[in-house]
Amino acid sequence: MPDSGSQNYDRTVFYVSDGTGVTAETFGHSLLTQFEHVRLREVRLPFIDSVDKARQAVERIDRQALLDRHRPIVFSTLVEASINDVVRLANCRFLDLFATFVEPLESEFGVRSTHTIGRSHTATDTEAYQRRIAAINYSLAHDDGQLHADLEHAEVILIGVSRSGKTPTSLYLAMQHGIRAANYPLIPDDFERRRLPAVLYRYKPKLFGLSIAPERLAEIRHERRPGSRYASIENCRYEVGEAEAMMRREGIRWLSSTTKSIEEIAATILQELQIE
Repeated sequence: MPDSGSQNYDRTVFYVSDGTGVTAETFGHSLLTQFEHVRLREVRLPFIDSVDKARQAVERIDRQALLDRHRPIVFSTLVEASINDVVRLANCRFLDLFATFVEPLESEFGVRSTHTIGRSHTATDTEAYQRRIAAINYSLAHDDGQLHADLEHAEVILIGVSRSGKTPTSLYLAMQHGIRAANYPLIPDDFERRRLPAVLYRYKPKLFGLSIAPERLAEIRHERRPGSRYASIENCRYEVGEAEAMMRREGIRWLSSTTKSIEEIAATILQELQIE
């Protein structure tokens, strides 16, 4: 049901799809980031693959329009014309992503597209899909330095202090790009020795460092262990300073994750290490 707290938002955005809705949501996010001062409620309506479900979606959108007193924005990746035409009747600003992009490509290529419902998410036996699954399993097994075996198969090994963004970046690289990403923490013992963990030296070309502003690190750590030395600003400044000094000393490429999105971090890593 629509959220009754409409006063907290300027508009509602619906991502309507006959599949998971990931494509519509990803594309919609890319456009909506250009309107950072507009407060948006986002709702995904997946698996709208029949006329009956389309009518239910219309009812949902129309109810939200009444609550918001503004028509919602709808991003659609519905393939079937009869289903798309039903949703288009809702009280909304309807943005048909397939009509916008697929039809010009049909004209350019001189052929019709397959117009197959859910096609982008059905190829579970493709090489790319299997690669992503294998990469996710690899990244989970090699999270936080818990497994040293098979590091030679890693395409990137992320290093940095605890809570600097290594795990989410590793999983994003695996899920979105099929990259086998391991990650390894830098700890006070490493700083005292002024050396990387010994196991990492043979894989040095694969290393990429993540850092973070000490103030932001302290906030994140306080959520996990409030009042601890681990989360204190003094300790965070020490660890970040030592980690950055080590990465400079060892000639390891690195960036600060403080103000960067996961997408930006991943894109930088792929570019810097020239991973395809």
